[in-house]
Amino acid sequence: MFADEIRLAAEAAPRVKLPEVLTLLWRAYGAGQVTEAEAEALSGLIEARKMIPAAPEVPRKRVGSRPRTDASLERRRRWAAAGRLPPQISAQFTLAEQAVLAVVSAEAVKRGDCRLCHEQVAAVAGVSKSTVKGALRRARDLGLITVEERRATAWRNLPNVVRVVSREWQAWMRLVRRSSEPGGGGKSLTPTNTKVQGRRVGRKRQRQAKPLQEAAGKQSCPHDSPRPMRI
Repeated sequence: MFADEIRLAAEAAPRVKLPEVLTLLWRAYGAGQVTEAEAEALSGLIEARKMIPAAPEVPRKRVGSRPRTDASLERRRRWAAAGRLPPQISAQFTLAEQAVLAVVSAEAVKRGDCRLCHEQVAAVAGVSKSTVKGALRRARDLGLITVEERRATAWRNLPNVVRVVSREWQAWMRLVRRSSEPGGGGKSLTPTNTKVQGRRVGRKRQRQAKPLQEAAGKQSCPHDSPRPMRI
């Protein structure tokens, strides 16, 4: 009876648990609960199971928004730090979701809405396709965007049209559009009128230098003075 339980445990236990089963077997043999023949048979079974090579571990498939390369991670961080979202809205999303919404915002500033497919947004933002779907779904549930599905045929759809409807986000995009326009977002500098000041300074110097030049001319030409008369 006890030998059958040990046999079942030896057959079902993983490789790391086999030494514990073997210790339990020899304890039962010492207590007289297992005969010598049963102990030898069970010991051989356990040792045979130890000799079986372990099955190779199946590599885990990368899922979610984990970047596959350093370049994709760099794109994700760059888009998330681009300032395309208001701080109040950006704080509600993860770094990967911020990158996705930043790409959507850039397209909306440029064209009025975003009509890129999920694969294109994922490639530009450096995230996975599932992350793009999750970010758009979460933004839609929060009332920040609307997603219009366009069905072309029964088996094919055109890319969705994503529009930003949040007033706060729209005001932020107007600021971004204004700063990106030629001459926008910069300060106008008033040049200093150096020409007039230069003329005044030059004339002043000329007036100061004139008496000095006359005095120097008189000192340097002593023969011009009248000669004394001889008596």
